Amino acid sequence: MFTHFFLAINMFWGYTTIKELLINEQIRVQQVRLIGSQGEALGIVSYKEAMQKAEEENLDLVLMSPNATPPVCKIMDYGKHRFDTMKKEKEAKKKQKVSEVKGMQLSMNIADNDMQFKAKNVRKFLTNGDKVKVSLRMFGRQLANPQMGLPIMEKFYEMLSDVCELTSKPEINGRQIVMVLSPKNTK
Repeated sequence: MFTHFFLAINMFWGYTTIKELLINEQIRVQQVRLIGSQGEALGIVSYKEAMQKAEEENLDLVLMSPNATPPVCKIMDYGKHRFDTMKKEKEAKKKQKVSEVKGMQLSMNIADNDMQFKAKNVRKFLTNGDKVKVSLRMFGRQLANPQMGLPIMEKFYEMLSDVCELTSKPEINGRQIVMVLSPKNTK
């Protein structure tokens, strides 16, 4: 009852939740492949015998692999195991970099200084590890010759080619030309 309550709270507050394992009396099998508290294999024993060994060491019997034949159980301190697993997940989440896709709009009659200013902003996005979707909007008569926007997109890419790679080449897509730039791998 309480574990479900705390799991709901953890999920609400954004804490990491680990896969719940069956422990002690929750296990409903006749025989188990038992692993000792030090990691040694103790062989295939009955459930009652495994529970006795766990109680002798004042530890929990945890069902690690329910789909194996016979199921694998380990003698361990389940509370400590949960704490360590949650700590590892939290550390992994901290190290994880979430990259966003930023956007930049250009136009067919953009001036050079405006293009340089926009390139400077895109350079910041790329050095932060984000991808950038560059789009060039066309209006009115510009739609008659959309290929005239391709040199503008290529020039913009050339300004940033030292920090980015071209993920998708400039494509004419209706009223706009779109290309995606991603940061260069520095590894």
